[in-house]
Amino acid sequence: MISLINCIAKSDNSLSSAIGLKKNLNCLSLENKKKLINPDPKISTRRQCELLNLSRTSFYYKPKPLSDEELLILNKVDEIYTEHPYYGSRRMKEELQDAGIVIGRQKISKFYQLLGLEAVYPKVNLSKRNHEHKVYPYLLRYLPITKANQVWLADVTYIRLKHGFVYLVAIIDWYSRRILSWRLSTSLSADFCVEALQEALDNYPKPEIFNTDQGSTFTANDFVNLLIKYKISISMDGRGRALDNVFIERF
Repeated sequence: MISLINCIAKSDNSLSSAIGLKKNLNCLSLENKKKLINPDPKISTRRQCELLNLSRTSFYYKPKPLSDEELLILNKVDEIYTEHPYYGSRRMKEELQDAGIVIGRQKISKFYQLLGLEAVYPKVNLSKRNHEHKVYPYLLRYLPITKANQVWLADVTYIRLKHGFVYLVAIIDWYSRRILSWRLSTSLSADFCVEALQEALDNYPKPEIFNTDQGSTFTANDFVNLLIKYKISISMDGRGRALDNVFIERF
């Protein structure tokens, strides 16, 4: 990580090299840029932020945990959404007001984002993914599934708890419908998905094809590289096609 910073710092004397490197860094997400910052006696944190086009405020910012009141509202939003998954922020606001909870649509949108919720109705750009990651074609159309470990499927969902929520990833064998591994996490990083995949590969014969949706956890480099390492064909659902991964979706 620091070697990249050092490379940019050394290129400061060469205008063309510096511009080229910094343009490439502009495609990095905020979180990825923050991961590149490391204590270094030669380069100060301030200078590293400058080289990465990252404000120090963004680097030092720590999100505040949800209050008990916000957690109660979060749980209520989840309950209403479970009954009415087609509710957007406007309808959700009305439902909450009927329940005696006064809250703005912007706050509701934030809760939707935290829970990974989205109103279900036909619209463009239904599948949310990281556009920096490669997306693989869907390989299962018209493919007969005739044996175990021919195709594995994976998906991520969330589980509401008394004081918040956690994310669950599960891996299932298409033919036998057996859950091969699972993991819980408090964040949507790819780490817990990679751990679940590694556990399944350690305990069962590797599949011929591994199918997921286009979510950022499954298109992340660490997850994809593990499949490539085991020479497993990678398949991903089409945009807005939940039925492509129907058995893990049902679970």
